[in-house]
Amino acid sequence: MGDQDHDCEDTMRVRDTNRRRSVLAAGVLAVALALTSGCTGGGDEPSGWHGGVDQPAAPKASAAITEPAADATDVPASTSITFTTKDAEDTVVELKDAAGESVEGALAADGASWLPTGALEYGETYTATVTATGDDGRPATATSTFTTMAKPANQVRVMSFLGDDQTVGVGMPLIVRFSRAIPESHRDDVQRRMSVTATPAQEGIWHWASPTEIRYRPKEFWQAGSAVSYRVQAGGLPLGDGWYGRADLTVDIKIGPAVVMTVDNRTKRMTVTKDGSVVRTIPVSLGKKSTPSSSGTMVVIEKLRKTVFDTYEELGPEEGYRTKIDYAQRLTWGGEFIHAAPWSEGQQGTRNVSHGCVNVSMANGAWLFKNTHIGDPVTVKGTERKLQNGNGWTDWNMSWEQYVKGSALPYEPAAADPETADPETADPETADPETADPETADPEVTPNP
Repeated sequence: MGDQDHDCEDTMRVRDTNRRRSVLAAGVLAVALALTSGCTGGGDEPSGWHGGVDQPAAPKASAAITEPAADATDVPASTSITFTTKDAEDTVVELKDAAGESVEGALAADGASWLPTGALEYGETYTATVTATGDDGRPATATSTFTTMAKPANQVRVMSFLGDDQTVGVGMPLIVRFSRAIPESHRDDVQRRMSVTATPAQEGIWHWASPTEIRYRPKEFWQAGSAVSYRVQAGGLPLGDGWYGRADLTVDIKIGPAVVMTVDNRTKRMTVTKDGSVVRTIPVSLGKKSTPSSSGTMVVIEKLRKTVFDTYEELGPEEGYRTKIDYAQRLTWGGEFIHAAPWSEGQQGTRNVSHGCVNVSMANGAWLFKNTHIGDPVTVKGTERKLQNGNGWTDWNMSWEQYVKGSALPYEPAAADPETADPETADPETADPETADPETADPEVTPNP
């Protein structure tokens, strides 16, 4: 019995200890539940608080990069960064190379793309970051890392007729040529990479003269004394059939004084104005009836102090001639020039005896040669033949409406400035659009003195 009493006593101690542990555990759980209830319960919960941790609200703006796609390879070196944003008050684009160096560039006018100032390196990795900030001040970012293509084997050269710091006349078109024909499907892409900056600003547009040549002219003659810079960002640009632009091109030129020549067949006189004032009236002899001069607006294409007009190969020994010429200024590819013609000085001002050229005296030829630039405009009126568009730089022989049609991009007129708009300003005289020939004439034609 003594042993049994001892066993019962031990059993009672164990049960009592377990009971105290259960009561203690229940008390701890109750306290925990009470604390939890105090953090999460009721309508008194502070906004933005969960479990005692501060979670900032998401930014209002959003951003996404559409091109180049993340991890893209074989990306053209001409690529732009195309992106979309929503509710953005401010958008910043940054492009860095693999070494972390920033690449210069600028947002496009539409605010939906960003273009580097020059072609990217071939076979290099870049990271683009677009940061959009809304009116709440919170930025949203998007990134894309991509690798440019290897240097292509087929490259198209881009050339400018004009060189840096050249001074030209107020009618000079900007002329860019390609070493290979540009397919129509790619001409809009080329134009998007072409820009013209004039000081003071002047409205103008690019016009495709042929598959290998594009020109730019302002709506009206360049303003005398302007500074003009044009740029073609063609480096690495896809130009169709596996061909790519070889390099970018930038040219800065100057516009000289406004020297404008007008030749009237009725009076047989050339009137020369400079910056709007008549500075000289010159007797001329134009093309005779069998070889008339062309009526229309041309510009001086080239100037030759001395040259030889040789038509024997073209016209044969009976009709051909070989003549030394002074002070020659080419107007057409077909061979029309302004030049000194001492043999016709007796007819200048009274009768047309030339083969299509504008004949002037030696003295007047020398004066004109000294006072003109490549690109100075010449308008001939009242002859039996109209100038064919394409026979020379006939950009001013087309109306503005005709010229705009040669652009691969839609024309967007510049907003008129009510303070500076001049309602009296009009385009120079142009050829009849019903008879103008848009085909380009053969430049390899012998002159007609």
